Amino acid sequence: MTEKNSVIANPAPLGLAGFGLTTIVLSLFNSGIIKIVEGAAIVVPLAMAYGGTGQFVAGMWEFKKGNTFGATAFTSFGTFWWFYALLGWSENAGLINLGSSPSEKGVVVAVVLAAWGLFTFYMWIASFKINHAIWTVFLTLWITFFLLALGDAFSPGIKIAGGYLGLLCGLIALYTSAAIVINETFGRTVVPLGKPLIK
Repeated sequence: MTEKNSVIANPAPLGLAGFGLTTIVLSLFNSGIIKIVEGAAIVVPLAMAYGGTGQFVAGMWEFKKGNTFGATAFTSFGTFWWFYALLGWSENAGLINLGSSPSEKGVVVAVVLAAWGLFTFYMWIASFKINHAIWTVFLTLWITFFLLALGDAFSPGIKIAGGYLGLLCGLIALYTSAAIVINETFGRTVVPLGKPLIK
């Protein structure tokens, strides 16, 4: 028995929205714009539900569409948010100990953030062939990861800078999501995404 309609919708706006919205909320705390320390816990369920699951399923649909870049990006960052949520939950539940002091914990977290920065950097190189909006998302994201890593390891001030850049990254991701939805709904370019930097 064959499917009547094998065409699936573009999953990219879902993945970008899940990433962008969750990144904005976390970055509001990382930047210090919202100073309620306990309030940062709200990011954990958001990361699990929308940032994690929303992006992961978008990644699975990108596999179905044959989009290697989209599948790798959304699946990876979906599981990043699952990792973030699981890390926060496990630490608060006393199941893991990241170090006996804040400085030890900072170094451990910095290693993971730097590794994600490396992954994001090579995804940024691939994004030169997509469009200017996606390129900008990945540019701001890999820099954000390294700033957050340096901030956790050495200086809270650097982490605040990473929070502000992460906020910009999340807003650009939401813009890109909105542009794709609006353009595909209208059947023409209403909101520009910019041309690829390399043709």
